[in-house]
Amino acid sequence: MLIIPAIDLKDGRCVRLKQGDMASATVFSEDPVATARHWAEQGARRLHVVDLNGAVAGRPKNEKVIRDMIRAVGDTMPIQLGGGIRDLDTIESYIDAGVTYIIIGTAAVKNPGFLSDASYAFPGHIIAGLDAKDGKVAVEGWSKMTGHDVVDLARKYEDYGIEALVYTDIGRDGMMTGVNIEATLKLAQAIKIPLIASGGLNSIKDVETVCRTLVPEGVIGAITGRALYEGKIDFKKAQAAADKAVGK
Repeated sequence: MLIIPAIDLKDGRCVRLKQGDMASATVFSEDPVATARHWAEQGARRLHVVDLNGAVAGRPKNEKVIRDMIRAVGDTMPIQLGGGIRDLDTIESYIDAGVTYIIIGTAAVKNPGFLSDASYAFPGHIIAGLDAKDGKVAVEGWSKMTGHDVVDLARKYEDYGIEALVYTDIGRDGMMTGVNIEATLKLAQAIKIPLIASGGLNSIKDVETVCRTLVPEGVIGAITGRALYEGKIDFKKAQAAADKAVGK
């Protein structure tokens, strides 16, 4: 199982939010490129990058720093990128630049045909992002709740041929209260494609719980941000614990 460090970009800086609230951003680094290099040096096997301004605006807003990050570490580890990606040209541009996986969130909810087209045009590169609270999907940087059920949407997305699914519990994200095991387990059991958990990871114990409970059901990774930046989780120890728990 992968422990995946998160770099959330707001105004060109590395930040973390609480429950998706842009007004609650805590700046952890003025230099996202240096932060990306740090995680590469720590041995991260994948990096999760989100253009927060882009997610709200509906178009890329931190593209320059993202491209700088790709040039710095793209050859070292796969990068999965989301936030404001709403058309095939943007996907093509980022993949050509060196991004391995593109995460489509809001656009997939609002325009399922776009997710289907993207999966067909860029097989193996498209990950759908589902952000939810109490089983219902949120869009536009988590600023709006929808009536869509998470499991129902996930099954539709699976039929489109996506590579994997990132599931974020926005009630837990940035709160360091532990992964929502019950909700993530329910989703993992409902689909056959790989699932990446996000939101709430706070300790080595959480890592071990995810490995024991969720990995057998198809969870391949866990994204963590604030807990890493605040020193609650040591990346190397967390990845080692994950490797040990799954018998690697």
